[in-house]
Amino acid sequence: MKTFQDFNLKPDVLAFIKANNFEHPTKVQDAIINEVLKNKSVVAISDTGTGKTHAFLIPLFNMIDPNIDQVQAVITAPTRELALQIYEKAKVMKTVNPAYNIRLITGGMEKDKMSESLKKQPQMVIGTPGRIKDLFLQESVLRVDKARIFVIDEADMTLEFGFLDDVDAICSRMGQNLQMLAFSATIPQALRPFLKKYMANPQTIQIKNDNKFNPRIEHVLIPCKHKSYGEKILDILPGFMPYVCLIFANTREEAAQIAQTLRDNKQKIVEIHGGLQARERKQAMRELINLEKSYVVATDIAARGIDIEGITHVISCGLPNDLDFYIHRAGRTGRAGKEGTCFLLYHENDDRNIKLLAKNGIKFVHRDCKNGKWRDLKAYGSKPFRQNDLYEKEIAKKLHRKNEKVKPGYKKKRKMEIEKIKRQERRDYIRSKIKEQRKEMFKKRQIEKNHMKQK
Repeated sequence: MKTFQDFNLKPDVLAFIKANNFEHPTKVQDAIINEVLKNKSVVAISDTGTGKTHAFLIPLFNMIDPNIDQVQAVITAPTRELALQIYEKAKVMKTVNPAYNIRLITGGMEKDKMSESLKKQPQMVIGTPGRIKDLFLQESVLRVDKARIFVIDEADMTLEFGFLDDVDAICSRMGQNLQMLAFSATIPQALRPFLKKYMANPQTIQIKNDNKFNPRIEHVLIPCKHKSYGEKILDILPGFMPYVCLIFANTREEAAQIAQTLRDNKQKIVEIHGGLQARERKQAMRELINLEKSYVVATDIAARGIDIEGITHVISCGLPNDLDFYIHRAGRTGRAGKEGTCFLLYHENDDRNIKLLAKNGIKFVHRDCKNGKWRDLKAYGSKPFRQNDLYEKEIAKKLHRKNEKVKPGYKKKRKMEIEKIKRQERRDYIRSKIKEQRKEMFKKRQIEKNHMKQK
């Protein structure tokens, strides 16, 4: 089996690897490190959790001279959280060799302090494209044009968030022989012209996931019925003991509501989504990196690309519009050959998508939890009794009467009886919807009151 010694790395880089307790390179590291060391531009297609961050950090540190106070490598990420995550991994090098000057450049930091600290230029810059561009082009305090290596992490996400123009503005003022590394889960068509502009015959490396659905992940369907996601999560929490549990919401508003419900019930959580202030987002990432709390509430966008170690359970609060996101959610657990559990909390409107996932190969078990005890439910799809089933039966009786003498005007009378049943069905439906709306309004008022108390 290949080891890091086979890459002909500098002693301090080998010490950096040892400080991370790495023994053997992952697939993506094995495929990329030598290509980068040969000064080749690389397009790497790989999922989160495959070791891609160190696939570029290891060769970059090998190519950087810590004795020269000049920007030699630039790494961009589309969000502050991702940039901070890369920075936390990179700064381990400072414990090995304090001569390395590594700077995190993102929004939410005081400009004056940042400008002051850049009087001595770092060798490695890690940050968001917009902030790096501002300090380089507008304020002229960061000389990234001196760098000869440029890394775009989560390139597809950079495009999706509209930051590719900022990256282009930076790269267009860098040297002709710029070595570019682009890491991405996918390479959308709209990204290709940009890559072609800055990469001459790049080495394209794709690390495929062997299994679309990890067979060691158990998918558990849990009905919410009349309860909110936050309330249902409180029901199931006594039924399992996670190391880290990642809770996904479809919107930032839902994430905030779920987080508040859990906090109100004395649960210690990390909350991460786009609705947080810069200071809150930074604190949340620190807590994530240090694994200070067991429960993390997040949206798909906020959690995308963030590699959280030790996730034993995932809770999906409903299903996202893009069902591939459910696969990504579930795939956060059960890594490195370990087992994992993904709980899917569902309402009736998730029925179609649950059936689509089942049709595409996901095997669900159907369970519920009460007072910390799990019980198996009937297999999902077994038709439950519904009020409108009763109405359908009543209509069928009117249409198919046996042993009954036909009287004049019976068709008109039968039509009137069926209309009466349908009117009653509509009334009951409207009453149930009004009842649901009142419940939702009551919950929102309670959440608003709790927010006011917190303030």
